[in-house]
Amino acid sequence: MSWLKGDLVNEAFSELALAASVFDLTPSEQATALRRMDAMLATWAAKGVRIGYVFPSDPNGSQVTDDSGIPDSAAETVYTNLALRLAPGFGKQVPLDTRLNARQGYDMLLWNAAHPVEQQLPNTMPRGAGNKPWRRTAQPFMPIPDPDPLQYDDQTNDLDILPE
Repeated sequence: MSWLKGDLVNEAFSELALAASVFDLTPSEQATALRRMDAMLATWAAKGVRIGYVFPSDPNGSQVTDDSGIPDSAAETVYTNLALRLAPGFGKQVPLDTRLNARQGYDMLLWNAAHPVEQQLPNTMPRGAGNKPWRRTAQPFMPIPDPDPLQYDDQTNDLDILPE
């Protein structure tokens, strides 16, 4: 499921007890919330927290019907943090639960940004200045990545971890 930008804005207002089903949100309030969400996620992207958000080409370019592009795992983090940013403008106090969820979700996004997925280096990557011919190898580049590092026995489907 992909979240629309309007869905994220509505959830943020729900966190502030200003749900669209109870209160009529004006188009200017929704546009303000969209601009603040765009600015918040642009700030996150500048800090290295990139979650796939689709940015508009101009500050007023976001529409409530636009796809946000964020994964489902980041939706709660986005709308709870947006609620924190919107609350002062509406004179609302943010519940403690919302504050905790916003902080924990943002910390999770920071952790994911700080711990990239491991990958093998390409064989075009130089080994570096410490590569001397009298050491282990005289190859100037990294070895070719092994696409299938784990071998298994076809008959028993057991992993074969011992070299033959």
